Amino acid sequence: MPSIDLEGWAERLSRELSAAWAIARKDMRIYYLKPNIIVSGIFFPLFMFLAFAIGKNAPPGTLIPGLISITLLFSASSIEPVSIPIERRVKTFDRLLSAPISLHSLVSGESLSGFLYSLGIACLPLAIGVIIFSTPIVNPLVLVIAMMLTAFCFATIGTLFAAYPTENVGEVMSMLNTVRLPLIFISGVFIPISAMPEIGKEIALISPLTYGNDMIEYAYTGRSLFSPWLDIVVLVMFILIFQTAANYLYKKFNE
Repeated sequence: MPSIDLEGWAERLSRELSAAWAIARKDMRIYYLKPNIIVSGIFFPLFMFLAFAIGKNAPPGTLIPGLISITLLFSASSIEPVSIPIERRVKTFDRLLSAPISLHSLVSGESLSGFLYSLGIACLPLAIGVIIFSTPIVNPLVLVIAMMLTAFCFATIGTLFAAYPTENVGEVMSMLNTVRLPLIFISGVFIPISAMPEIGKEIALISPLTYGNDMIEYAYTGRSLFSPWLDIVVLVMFILIFQTAANYLYKKFNE
């Protein structure tokens, strides 16, 4: 029976994780403050939420879970569709592809930058809810897990769409928005899933935002459509699917 080289595996894992972190750190340093990322990651979700929230007969504090969900959706998926096309244009992305690292490290590193950016931005509505509106959080641990899984899921979606071989940021953003915008309306953020017609309920089941928003609602209110454990399992499945698809597309488009 062949022995497993644990030391070799550990060394390789350490090298791949270091590469992923280096890629994420590079994006953090260069792209976090770019105007189009600030607009798409912060102002766009805020103004969209306000447009639908104004006029609702509900205390402002009760709208915080939905605002966190939308912020995670847009901010997590905003980094890679900007950074990767720009790097294709200036030919630095070719260096990453030719570097002695795996595509898994490349995809994970790009996703990690969106993940960290999203968590930082989502802390703003979280703090507003706690400090200004005194919105109670019933289960802080569930909230942390929900934000982390939702952020990484949509960061991976951003990386997946950025695999499209173009140097034009607008092309990737246009394709991405054809997915992001419908997700808001089918995922229970503005309209409770229980109030949707049957076809709407069925479509909601294929949206990762449905499960992220469901967990965030549970963390704040103690009520949810699904079990938090089911939400976790489904979000992890979506992450694995999107990561696998992103690896395949980057390999296919850069052979």
